Amino acid sequence: MGERVAAITGGHGALGRAVVEAVQAAGWTIAVIDHASGHAVPEGVLEIGGVDLTDPAQAKGAIEAVVAHYGRLDALLNIAGGFIWSPVEGDGEEWDRMHALNVKTTLNASRAALPHLKASPEGRIVNVGANGAVKAGHGMGAYAASKAGVHRLTEALAEELKSTSVTVNAVLPSIIDTAANRADMPGADPAKWVAPADLAAVILFLASPEARAVTGALIPVTGKV
Repeated sequence: MGERVAAITGGHGALGRAVVEAVQAAGWTIAVIDHASGHAVPEGVLEIGGVDLTDPAQAKGAIEAVVAHYGRLDALLNIAGGFIWSPVEGDGEEWDRMHALNVKTTLNASRAALPHLKASPEGRIVNVGANGAVKAGHGMGAYAASKAGVHRLTEALAEELKSTSVTVNAVLPSIIDTAANRADMPGADPAKWVAPADLAAVILFLASPEARAVTGALIPVTGKV
């Protein structure tokens, strides 16, 4: 089938970097799409920076650049997203921001990638949902609602694509062991959290040809929390 090509959104973040490392180690060709630009990437990785994935036109342009460079696209790994802690009684702007960062980025990148993924013998979309969207806690309303939107988008798109080669799945992590989370929760035990490399391994499996029988799945990756 030849070397597989993956576009990874949000590839400069803590999880994104782990996914890039895992996918490259598996022998894939990679493009990183991110709002940030100028970050160092591993040798052989195409960087497409300065992309606002909340804008459908920019999302399409980034995906088209990947295909123009590599000639194909086999997997879209939607890592881009964000988190804001905000009580429901807040000013409400956080709800729009969370919807844009989590739902619209995933939707726009997926729509742009679909024509190319359908042309692949084993097309894949892997999204990042959240275990915290299954049952939201205090201050998690905006974030959980947006990630629940990612869950429903994953399920709906998987159903729509069952007649094609493309599968669509999502991972639902709990707390990811990142420097930012350690700083925000100094009293917690990060050994119970999900290591980025472990979550990346699950994402890599879902992107692989071996996962062809899995679609529409929301897979908890929750460590020992």
